[in-house]
Amino acid sequence: VGGSPSPSPPSLQSSYAGDAIITAVGLHEGLWMSCAAQSTGQVQCRLHDSLLSLDVHIQTSRALMVISLLLGFFGIIVSVVGMKCTKVGEEDPVTKSRIAVAGGILFILSGLCTLAAVSLYATQVTYEFFRESSVPINARYEFGSALFVGWGAASLTVLGGSLLCCSCPAKERRGQQYYRQSQPSTTREYV
Repeated sequence: VGGSPSPSPPSLQSSYAGDAIITAVGLHEGLWMSCAAQSTGQVQCRLHDSLLSLDVHIQTSRALMVISLLLGFFGIIVSVVGMKCTKVGEEDPVTKSRIAVAGGILFILSGLCTLAAVSLYATQVTYEFFRESSVPINARYEFGSALFVGWGAASLTVLGGSLLCCSCPAKERRGQQYYRQSQPSTTREYV
């Protein structure tokens, strides 16, 4: 347990709702660590002790975020190969467009995994905040900045994947078939 000058943004943070603030310590808890920020500016963080001791919603959100990162990584690689300005892979524009669409689909899946993870975590935070409990309301957790960043990132990733999917190869293929059919035949037919 040591001080950390710049911890990762919190997924949830202690609430300041209620009549009085109990302590001058703000508690932040995320998928990977828990932090306590004192009013003096000192922040102490510790990683979650055991994977198996975590709540199910944290384990599920962690798994979805790791899957999202992997899908996004492979989406970047596939999309770069599918770009028309790169000389990697096939030179055929129809094949390049299909590869770009595959990259777009990977980005959409990545964004949906992020959206599911962040929304699942936010649902649990909301449930715990409004649940009848002996814990005073000003000692409960509420949404942290990482949840809003996660929703924004998921939206932009789905939007980017959708734009990549708009480079659908069907229009190019139809244009090439029409071009081939309109060319005059080189063989002569004798009657």
